[in-house]
Amino acid sequence: MTVSAILICPACQAKNRVPEARLVEAPQCGKCQAQLLPAEPLTLNGGLLNRLLAHETLPLVVDFWAPWCGPCQQMAPTFTAAAANFQGQLRLAKLDTEAHSAAAALWAIRSIPTLIAFHQGKEIARQSGALSAGQLQQWLQSLAS
Repeated sequence: MTVSAILICPACQAKNRVPEARLVEAPQCGKCQAQLLPAEPLTLNGGLLNRLLAHETLPLVVDFWAPWCGPCQQMAPTFTAAAANFQGQLRLAKLDTEAHSAAAALWAIRSIPTLIAFHQGKEIARQSGALSAGQLQQWLQSLAS
C-alpha cells in the first residue's frame, strides 16, 4: 500500500493527497496547479495556520517573528535557505506576530523569534531565540528523521 501525505495548497487551501515518494518531485495542487511545496517558507495568517494544523500530515515548522525584531531579521535568510534544504521532508512557514497577534497569543509566544514544530496538529518541539545556520540545520534534522 502506498503511503500518502495530505498537503494543503498555499494558494487555494485545497487538500491534496500526495504519495510520500513523490514529495520531492515538486507536486502541484490538483485544483489550481500551484506548487504545493515551494522552496521558500509559507507566509501564514491565523486561518491558514489553523487549516494546516487541522489537515496536513507533513511536519510543520513555524517561525513566529516580527518585522521590528533584529534577531528575527538576522535569522530570516537562514530559515529561508532551510526551507529549500528540507523541501518534501518538512514544511517551513513564517507568521508575523505583529499582524496576527491572536495566533501568537494562542500559541503562547513570549519571545521572538520562536520556532514551533507541529505534527498532525500537535506541538512536538519549541525553540526560542535566533539560531545559527548550523543550529537550525541540526534542530530541523532531528525533526525530519
